[in-house]
Amino acid sequence: MPYSKTLAAPVSFEGIGVHSGRPVLLRLLPSRRPGIVFRRSDLGNAEMPLSAARAEARNCTVLQGDAFSVRTVEHLLAALWIPGIDNAVIELDGDEVPIMDGSAEPFARAIQAVGVDAFPSSEGTLSVVKPFRLEDGGAEIVFSPAGPEGDLEATYTIVFSHPAIGEQTLRRPLRWDVFIREIAPARTFGFYKDVDLLRARGLALGSSFENSIVLDETSVMNGQLRFPDEFVRHKLLDLAGDLALLGRPLRARISAVKAGHRLHQEAVRFLLDHPDFYVVRKD
Repeated sequence: MPYSKTLAAPVSFEGIGVHSGRPVLLRLLPSRRPGIVFRRSDLGNAEMPLSAARAEARNCTVLQGDAFSVRTVEHLLAALWIPGIDNAVIELDGDEVPIMDGSAEPFARAIQAVGVDAFPSSEGTLSVVKPFRLEDGGAEIVFSPAGPEGDLEATYTIVFSHPAIGEQTLRRPLRWDVFIREIAPARTFGFYKDVDLLRARGLALGSSFENSIVLDETSVMNGQLRFPDEFVRHKLLDLAGDLALLGRPLRARISAVKAGHRLHQEAVRFLLDHPDFYVVRKD
């Protein structure tokens, strides 16, 4: 029998939005209502269910609803989806999930600390049964059936001309133990030369040396990396957050090359719109 999971207890966070620069209070609340629901406490507790159809890519993953939007949801969604939490209320008093330290580790550690509550569910796991590929210029993402062990596994390749990054490839199973140890701590990154342009567009207003890896023309400006390949690890984190738009667990092998939020989201929507590419398993 398949099981749904929710948080065993509420969790609260305070921080700022990396793009808005505004303070925000976030609460993760246990729920047995099906699905992940976003609630805006500053808008009369208006709610919006998590849905791939509502996702947009705007330098982050944005969920656009009828009454409100929430942006930069990907790190939090990854920390919920990887351990299988598919029922919860995400309550905010602003339009952006707080960036915390630029990674998913604060969310993941808090979720690990409170634990989960599992209960029977009629939902199952999406299992890819035939491959598909989406391309966009030099970027691509490929979904294939899972290997014999049945795990969700992802390989990601990034290519930057910057000497501190270059070409990096990482292959990892997207399991909770691997995620919390090797992927969740990887921080978002950006280039100092782009700051003025981004802020002129109303972006990165809350970005700082405390919540982002910042690079100048040749090197990292703000201390040591957490991993030598922290950049590609963060891309795996972003991928996991966008896969959470599926709303249920996934069994597949995924390969992404120079992809990003938009291509991740297109792949999720393609899979959901083409049921001949997957089966629902309830074992």
